[in-house]
Amino acid sequence: MSEITRRGFVVGCSTAIAAMAGSRFNSLAFAAPGDQDTLVVIFLRGGMDGLNLIPPIAGADRGYYEAARPSLQVPVSGPGAAIPLDSQFGMSPDAAPLFDLYQNGSLSLVVATGLDEANRSHFDSMAFIETGTPGTLHTPTGWLTRHLQSSAEIPDELVMPSLSMGDLQPASLRGDRETVNINDPSSFTLNTGPWLWRGPQRAAVRSLYQSDSSLVHVTGNQALDAVDIIELYAGDNYQAANGAVYPDSNFGDHLQVIAQMIKLDLGLQVATLDIGGWDTHAGQEYVLASLLSDLSGGLMALYTDLDGGGAQNYAGKLTVVVQSEFGRRFEENADDGTDHGHGNVMMVLSGSATGGIHGAWPGLAPGQLFEGDDLAVTTDYRRVLSEILIRRLGNNKLGIVFPGYTDYQPLGVVSGTDLVPDYKGGPGSLIFSDGFESGDTSAWG
Repeated sequence: MSEITRRGFVVGCSTAIAAMAGSRFNSLAFAAPGDQDTLVVIFLRGGMDGLNLIPPIAGADRGYYEAARPSLQVPVSGPGAAIPLDSQFGMSPDAAPLFDLYQNGSLSLVVATGLDEANRSHFDSMAFIETGTPGTLHTPTGWLTRHLQSSAEIPDELVMPSLSMGDLQPASLRGDRETVNINDPSSFTLNTGPWLWRGPQRAAVRSLYQSDSSLVHVTGNQALDAVDIIELYAGDNYQAANGAVYPDSNFGDHLQVIAQMIKLDLGLQVATLDIGGWDTHAGQEYVLASLLSDLSGGLMALYTDLDGGGAQNYAGKLTVVVQSEFGRRFEENADDGTDHGHGNVMMVLSGSATGGIHGAWPGLAPGQLFEGDDLAVTTDYRRVLSEILIRRLGNNKLGIVFPGYTDYQPLGVVSGTDLVPDYKGGPGSLIFSDGFESGDTSAWG
């Protein structure tokens, strides 16, 4: 059976679902989500300034940092002072909710991470990271798509395996034909005349799509299923648990929809969303403060909303990765901003996070900077993602997900079972061929 139908949606017609509006969606006989986490990937587009999110607060590096950023530095005392994380690093007070997550061990920080090559192009760097193939721009599939296709842990029949918040499917999910894209849930509908007509009309449309198993028919059914689910359950009357308050922003709204979908037990495996605006060439102080407040407040709300006991402990099966395409230049520029840099920080929020600061810090002395200008990269971003794949998602097919990457060793950002990495399936395999695109996975073994 081809991959396009293997994980087909199993929702019935609209009229049948509408009749069940008063019951929980998981009362239907859906496939069990399994033991793996739901992975939420948040991409900060534009190049987030990790050096001002997690600045050095002591030692020689503090002196280099203050000299490089006389106007933009996060102070160590007085108004706006950094919140100490340990004896070496602090956190911007604009991201204070992240400190609460850090304190309870739910947040792991990986310093000096990113692409282990020189590239300050937004387009190229984002493409390299999201396709999982640094140095190759035109890979036909994203790394998340290859995870979904290669994992043995994902049940065959899921209602919603992947969700992308926004108008466009990100490159990390390129080639995945089962991703549901949502921007505004209230407008995610199928308007086919007056409401009383829509049940029969949708049933008729569905019967047409069910008459064959071609790509058009299968994806048409998937679209109808997605409309049914979102239209029925993702309304404005959602009540977050535990007093969680999402930011009044697109980011907050999108996180809330992800929480709704997780709580519906639809078997959601992967969700993606973006925050733009991190390209702070000018006026960085105020722009970055607003962005960090939105980001940290949203992450705290999501974790609080999903944190419960027993079957309601969705946070216990949640892993959130936050990354950007590169960091900012070490020295501030003449416009009270920073230009494109290199090394950065990645964040991993999880019910299975180990907490703390991870990775090797390269230092900020002139001889330690990358090309004399930027924070160096000491941890390949794929190392962090590979640990999540293996320990939280049960997928050791690193040669398929990250072709050419063979240097995996766990950093310890999350707990879980270690599997022997499988590096088979690198460049020249089905990842880069029409065979993968058509869903032929027989060569994976």
